Amino acid sequence: MIDTITYLKTFLRDKNVASITPTSSVGVKRVCRKIDFDSSSLIIEYGPGTGVFTNYLLNNMKPDAKLILIELNKNFSSILKKTIRDPRVVIVNDSAANVLEALRNCRESQADYILSGIPFFWLRNGLRDKILCNTYNALKIGGKFLVYQTCFQTDQHLKVHLDRLFPSVSCKFELMNVPPMRIYEATK
Repeated sequence: MIDTITYLKTFLRDKNVASITPTSSVGVKRVCRKIDFDSSSLIIEYGPGTGVFTNYLLNNMKPDAKLILIELNKNFSSILKKTIRDPRVVIVNDSAANVLEALRNCRESQADYILSGIPFFWLRNGLRDKILCNTYNALKIGGKFLVYQTCFQTDQHLKVHLDRLFPSVSCKFELMNVPPMRIYEATK
């Protein structure tokens, strides 16, 4: 319940927060089942919030894999720094648009997977395009960009933009989440 209260308060103050509640365990599993944890050495998460996906990822990642968390919201970033104590994690308080800089600072070149819950529907076109382009460049060939968006986005808005960059994009609904969400899988 504390996570929900934290999300609601933050949602009301920060338009970059995508939801009033953390993603449900069903939603987390649906997004993460697209990840081959046995072959992943680097995963990046945009907008980890309070760490719902983060904890699931850490429980399934290899001991030598790395997880880079890019969180723009200072409150969420502070919560993550207090609660996530795993040597595989690097927390970056910055915009997802700067993912390439975050990779360089972590002495990494490209990721196997990038997960995102940031609200693309609300982003300015220039910022959205920069995040998507830099995400594409941050992924290895065959890497996947896994995006979950609340159902408030009722059209194929994000898919149109993903299709411009990624050769393969699929989209599915997950109704067992509050609110329901749309899950995109874009493969480089």
